[in-house]
Amino acid sequence: MSTPKEEVETLMNSLLPFAKQMLAKHGEFYPYGGYIALNGKITHVGGQIEGTDHPKSQPIIDLLRENLKQKAQSGELKAVAIIYDVRIKPPGEKDKTDAIQVCLDHEGGYSAEVLFPYTIANGELQFGKTFAHKGDGKMFLKK
Repeated sequence: MSTPKEEVETLMNSLLPFAKQMLAKHGEFYPYGGYIALNGKITHVGGQIEGTDHPKSQPIIDLLRENLKQKAQSGELKAVAIIYDVRIKPPGEKDKTDAIQVCLDHEGGYSAEVLFPYTIANGELQFGKTFAHKGDGKMFLKK
């Protein structure tokens, strides 16, 4: 039997290749997410904002968060993840850099935000040192 941490890592590892692929091809990606259903099936999900071909990221993140939170709180899911592009200052660094942020929550109470700093130089995607911190854990909390 897997621990909550192992399950969210499995979900993250299933979702992360898409962000890496889009960064390598296009230098950017729209926020997206996924979940693990109670039966263990992993599903990838996106969010679309009506009426615009090039929406800002925050409305998509908000939409994904609300939709996944509803499913999580109704007892349909074991784990959820939302992935988006951010600018952050990694620990010990003085300058900001781009990073893939993965927000993970599990019904068992595990919550983490994992960050993958990256640069794109001469068309090549390169990753810095990954780091993580505790997430807010709100996806499975009932109102």
